[in-house]
Amino acid sequence: MSFLDSIFGQLDGVPRSLVLREVHEGKFLDASAGDLMSLVIQARAFLREQKLQKGDRCVLLAANSIEWVAVDLAIMAEGLMVVPLYARQAVTELAAMMKDCSPSLVICGDAALRNSLQGGWMEAAKLVTFDEVFSVSRAEAPAPHEPLQDDDPVTIIYTSGTSGEAKGVVLTAGNVGQMLANTSSRLQSLMNGEKEGDRVFHYLPFCFAGSWIMLLTSLMRLNQLTMNMDLGQIAADMRLAQADYFLNVPALLERMRKAVDEQLWKTGGLVLGIYTKAKSGWMRKHEGKASASDSMWLAVARTAVFPSIRKKMIGGNLRALICGSAPLNVETQLFFMMLGIPVLQVYGLTETTAICTMDDPAGQVEPGRVGPAIAGIEMKLGEQDEIVVRGPNVFAGYWKRPEETAKVLRDQWFYTGDQGEVNAAGNWKVVGRIKNLIVLGSGHNIAPEPIEEALLQQLPGGQVVLIGNGRGYLSAVVTGDVAREKVQSAIDLVNAGRPHYKQIRAFQVRGEPFSIENGLLTANGKLKRDAIAAKLHDEIEEMYQVKQAV
Repeated sequence: MSFLDSIFGQLDGVPRSLVLREVHEGKFLDASAGDLMSLVIQARAFLREQKLQKGDRCVLLAANSIEWVAVDLAIMAEGLMVVPLYARQAVTELAAMMKDCSPSLVICGDAALRNSLQGGWMEAAKLVTFDEVFSVSRAEAPAPHEPLQDDDPVTIIYTSGTSGEAKGVVLTAGNVGQMLANTSSRLQSLMNGEKEGDRVFHYLPFCFAGSWIMLLTSLMRLNQLTMNMDLGQIAADMRLAQADYFLNVPALLERMRKAVDEQLWKTGGLVLGIYTKAKSGWMRKHEGKASASDSMWLAVARTAVFPSIRKKMIGGNLRALICGSAPLNVETQLFFMMLGIPVLQVYGLTETTAICTMDDPAGQVEPGRVGPAIAGIEMKLGEQDEIVVRGPNVFAGYWKRPEETAKVLRDQWFYTGDQGEVNAAGNWKVVGRIKNLIVLGSGHNIAPEPIEEALLQQLPGGQVVLIGNGRGYLSAVVTGDVAREKVQSAIDLVNAGRPHYKQIRAFQVRGEPFSIENGLLTANGKLKRDAIAAKLHDEIEEMYQVKQAV
């Protein structure tokens, strides 16, 4: 039985169960399992009318919604390949991806999205909207196609393209099925053996692999998944959802941590005093330097302060936060653990069906590490400590890019391009991207990510990119409305204790942030280092012509 058959079987068995919710200005738009299946039937009938052939590509371009979920399931049920794209991405980038996969049909969330594509590269593709897909009610599902086999491709998900053109990752039914079994098992452990009915909050776009896997896992577990529809309302919607857990990117957790600190500083008084002493004590405890008074202040805060923070920030039911997409700062993970909220880290790539490792709720969660390899997955270190993966989660290949596929798939092992380490307990840590390694003129190899992260801790709210390949020393570009003196002080702190070749010797402050719109960030917020280096060529050269005192 394929993963899709399992999901449909679950939904058909409990038609009245609430499975999806959209939040609109504090009010819910709900869909039961039966409602969702009715929408899937409508969408499948529409697709059947388009006379598409098995294996044809169908682009899904829309923000998260109940209808998105129905169309996604319908496309796969019709034997087509769903190509989910990010609705906020630049039209030129969307056109390039569509030209690459040659879709027969493009389904847009609304007329505005459809109109934005018109005039770009569309060639043979037909553009329709959700309104057209669901315009006619169909009472019965069309006759089913042949069931999905493990090697049937079901989706093409485009990678971020940090240093070049995005590539289409082809995932099969077997890839997805294996991953859903793993994620469901881990979540069942988190929920103390409960097999279904979790409350899940969700704000990340479904077009990204990890977010999509969370969606499908929720459907398979008959969870109640609440979708944030307005990023400006995340905090309020988070409390409204009263979730057991939800998937995060590090940036949101960093903002949540900062917001708590700022609010308590404004409040002041006894509460701030208890919080400050408890927080300092908690960090000393992690360092193995705790005193008796630290334990006392932590005990007081756990009774008088932390429960209130948890309730105001997230609600009263949260069992854990799940975090992926990029390394999470250790201090942020420890902050939430201090409040009594476990943070479970996940590591993976689109090419590994989103996941390679997951913290085990029943195991030893180590701050700063991303947990052990999931069941059935082999992981090892290759040259330059590159993380190499083998297992049923590894993708079939890049769409129409055999040479690119051959570079990363060798003897069934996938070469991730990530530099890592693993400890005796089997818990992995991701150090950085090998292709991002800066090789100074002296021959020293430096992973920029840890140094950038350290500088960001001193300059919250900004962005940092390290420069220095082939140069005599490291320099940095910092974005944001920040005084040069503050940047200088932050760099002094970061440089302290580091070897000379890992010290930042020059910097530039740039007011305009790196963004998706100016082409310097990928769709999921990663730095496009090559594009940044090209666009800021003159500024970078200036840092190496006149060395600043640091």
